[in-house]
Amino acid sequence: MSINIKHLHKSFGDLEVLKDISLYINEGEVMSIIGPSGSGKSTLLRCLIDLEVIDSGLLEIFDAPLVCDKRHPKKKERLEILKNVGMVFQSFNLFPHKTAIENVMEPLIVVDKVKKEVAKEKAVELLTMVGLKDKIYNYPATLSGGQQQRVAIARSLARNPKILLFDEPTSALDPEMVKEVLLVIESLKNTGITMVIVSHEMEFVRQVSDRVVFMDSGSIVSCDTPDNIFNSNKNERINKFLSNF
Repeated sequence: MSINIKHLHKSFGDLEVLKDISLYINEGEVMSIIGPSGSGKSTLLRCLIDLEVIDSGLLEIFDAPLVCDKRHPKKKERLEILKNVGMVFQSFNLFPHKTAIENVMEPLIVVDKVKKEVAKEKAVELLTMVGLKDKIYNYPATLSGGQQQRVAIARSLARNPKILLFDEPTSALDPEMVKEVLLVIESLKNTGITMVIVSHEMEFVRQVSDRVVFMDSGSIVSCDTPDNIFNSNKNERINKFLSNF
């Protein structure tokens, strides 16, 4: 099991954003999380990579507890657990003063202390994989939104994570750029990487997911196969949400 969550709670002040979340994600599984804005989807992803402090509950990454009833491992242990997890954000988060290849090399050199020549070779390989071999020396400002997001995906893959989180990876893109990013994500499906994808691209979610989670108001309403969520779901709230697409 890649991720195990039990009775997770998260509040911001008096607002409880995640309410008693329990969920498991198998190794190599593609799980998509859908639901209306404000339902807690992105907060859940941020908890999985320790960008938000969990108030209570259990969160295990490959059986190692990242949080257990408010107890957190020491920094060194936490970093060891989190090296298995990468994240792709909505807004790319590239370094504007670094080229595409430098952006991908950065975590290898800074975090893993990899030699520059080895990091460069790995970066070229990853940028080629996402279709940007001819853009490796371009700065982010000279790339389209879709190209920038593909650089961000390559960077997230640089440290060979076993789990990859995608937080609305196409929401900041023009419609014509969405497909190129979704194709790259889809190409990762059979690599053995566990993927958790928050997205409003319903047809993509339907095609790529092993299971789909529907969240509303900070709770999990349903976790089921794409067919059961999209075709035969009898839940009125889910049907109402899907009718908007």
